[in-house]
Amino acid sequence: MSEYAVVVVEPETPGNVGTIARSMKNFGVTDLKLVDPPAIEEGSEAYGFAGHAREDVLPNAETVTFEAVVESYHTVGFTGITAEDATSHTRFPYTTPADLRESLATVEADTALVFGRESRGLNNDELARLDQVASIPANPEYPVLNLGQAATVALYELRELFLDADHLPDRTSQRAGEPAIERLYDQFDRYLDAVESRDHKRAKASRLLRRVLGRAHPTTREVTTLTGLFRKTANRWDVGSSDGETDDDTSDSNETPGEADTAE
Repeated sequence: MSEYAVVVVEPETPGNVGTIARSMKNFGVTDLKLVDPPAIEEGSEAYGFAGHAREDVLPNAETVTFEAVVESYHTVGFTGITAEDATSHTRFPYTTPADLRESLATVEADTALVFGRESRGLNNDELARLDQVASIPANPEYPVLNLGQAATVALYELRELFLDADHLPDRTSQRAGEPAIERLYDQFDRYLDAVESRDHKRAKASRLLRRVLGRAHPTTREVTTLTGLFRKTANRWDVGSSDGETDDDTSDSNETPGEADTAE
């Protein structure tokens, strides 16, 4: 199984190191390596930005040399500035984090995700020594992200390489049984019988509801709730009608003469 590390080359702001450590913990990476970092002491700004990563990722960060990273890992350098064509292979070809995820998922190789300085990123000499170049798609008028933000976006896009599961519950739901859905249609038809006298209107409304629920795949609870709503409404309308209130289809009298019914 591939191992992944995040490498930050000459970070200038301890707070960004803390932000990166937090993002690493969010998305399942634990190995943080720093090349020529500033002093990062317990209780410093870095620890303030690290959240719960101050308990493990940040205090376990390792100071290394750039050469050691290149010699030990398959390396991917992240940059906001790429070349436009293949006339120079320093910043071209490049990949996006989404494409990188697909590529790395097919190989087994310990990989270092390498980020540069806040002020100027990775220089050309450093990028030339790395195996791949990656860039986050952004606004062409301002494509350079803050260091901590760039690492967070990249780790989010790559998270499936690090995490077997996330905290979100399963989004799949079980469609209600067809007998329950048919009971809903029956109650809706009762409602239509009570409020709409025109046959073609009732047929269209019934068909539209069937199409909507066909796409929605409602759950048992949703179907039960709607069935009860239409049943109670139809029952109340029936009671009102029995007391002398009838549907005289007054809506037709308000229609403009010659107005075409365009509903399907």
